[in-house]
Parts: sequence; structure tokens; C-alpha cells
Amino acid sequence: MPNDKKLCKYLGPLCEKLDNCEHYQKFAKYRDKVLALNNDSLEKTISVALALCFVCAILVSFAAVALRPLQVENKAMDMKKNILEVAGLLQDDTDIHNAFAQQIEAKLVDVATGDYVDGDVVAYDQRKAAKDPALNVELSRGQDIAGIKRRAKIAKVYLVKDGDAIKSIILPVHGYGLWSTMYGFLALDADGQTVQSINFYDQAETPGLGGEVVNPNWRALWSGKKLYDESGQVALGLVKGVVDPAKPGAEYKVDGLAGATLTSVGVTNLVKYWMGQEGFAAYLDKIKTKG
Repeated sequence: MPNDKKLCKYLGPLCEKLDNCEHYQKFAKYRDKVLALNNDSLEKTISVALALCFVCAILVSFAAVALRPLQVENKAMDMKKNILEVAGLLQDDTDIHNAFAQQIEAKLVDVATGDYVDGDVVAYDQRKAAKDPALNVELSRGQDIAGIKRRAKIAKVYLVKDGDAIKSIILPVHGYGLWSTMYGFLALDADGQTVQSINFYDQAETPGLGGEVVNPNWRALWSGKKLYDESGQVALGLVKGVVDPAKPGAEYKVDGLAGATLTSVGVTNLVKYWMGQEGFAAYLDKIKTKG
């Protein structure tokens, strides 16, 4: 039984159980034996180190479990912040929770058909679904230009609405760059053709090179660009160097990332994939025709 009587006053039931626990009694005898050893004893050094590791492991595990709800909440809030930012609705004094609830509507879409489907929009995690064989589609080498290997059958899209009218369509996109899979959002006008903005909330590209995908100045270059050419093919992509606005086709081109060729190619490929027939083309077609 622990020697601290005051502690036992508050933990009486636990102390009583410890008194009757055979394993604890054995531990107490060994503890007293170890504490009586000389400080230079190898057995005492190892025992104290193991005990310290055990206590630390318990504390870390407790902290991880206790903080889990807060981590989930912070992750959800950060996602809302990124969606509001790409929609152009985020200001320094914006109440993220209220702004999202009032102006953004999340919907689940069957990527293959472009139809809305029922489901728990809040709980649905597209990234987890993409790893579940029952919820994903495995891509062939020819289909997988974005380097993602498989995609979720159902995607979560976000609509910025003004009453019943759609102001913006925010689509989740991801694809492989040089070092990492880049996850982001592409915001479009209600015409399903004109880009409003793009952002990447999760990427591990080279800082100062491919990592410039998060640079606000580079992201601003996307505003007003067009997705599809006159034949209906995805034409938007990055070019090497700087786009000359006076040249034909400039509306389909964005400045490449200096010194980051493979990241630039990755961004182009993820746009072509997600805006193409394997991605959101069917959904955007229905948005254009049916609203």
C-alpha cells in the first residue's frame, strides 16, 4: 500500500485494491529492493529507466486520447478555413464557423455519374474512402495521369450559394508532384468553366520551389482562367516560364513554378484528371445544363 496516507484518503478504493493485489505486492517488494541498491548498480539504473519510460508512455497515451476530440475539431475548422479562403470569403475578422454554416453547402457527388447522392456529408472523409477497396475505384496506368492510383467513388463538393443560385463551385483535387501528393481545392464560377481560385492545404514540395503552390501571388494568376477549350477538352495547365497574355490561348495557361518542373507538371496533370472524364466532367456538365 502506498505510504502517503493523505493520498489514500482520496483514493481509498484504489489503495484497498492494491493492498489485496498479489501482483502489486510483488511489485512493491521489488521496488523496495531496487531503491535499496547502490545508485551505481546496473540493475537499479535499468529498472529506473524502464519505470520512467513506462510512466511517460502512459502520460503520452492519456494525452493523445484526451486531446483527440480537440484535434478533430481543429482539423475540421482548418478545412473550413481553407474552403472559405479559396471561395474568397475569408477575412481577418471572419467567424469561420458561422461564415461556413451560412454561405457554404456541402454535397456528396457520385463522380462517375455526376449525380448528387444521399449520405452523411459531415462525417464523410473522401481521403479515407479513397483507401477503402469497397469505396474506391482503382485506376489503370493510362487513366492515372495524376499519380493517385485510386480515387473515391463519392466526392464531397462545396457550393457557395446566394439564395437558390450557385455563386461558386469548390471541388477537391489532388495529385502527385515531385515529393508528395498535393491536396487542395479548385473554385469555379457557376458556369463550371471559369476559375476563381486554387489552394493547396496539404503538400510537401520543396520550399521556395514546388512549395510555391501556396504562394498567394502565384495562386492569384489562376483567377479568370478557363478550363475547357472549344472542343470541350481540358486545356488549362502550367507552362514553362511566364504566360504572354497577348498570345492566343493565354486564357488556358498559368505561369509555371520556377525551378520546379515536376511539381508544375503534377499540378497540370491533377487539373486535367479531375476536370476530365475520370473526374468531375460529368458533374460540371450537369451543373451547366441543369443548375
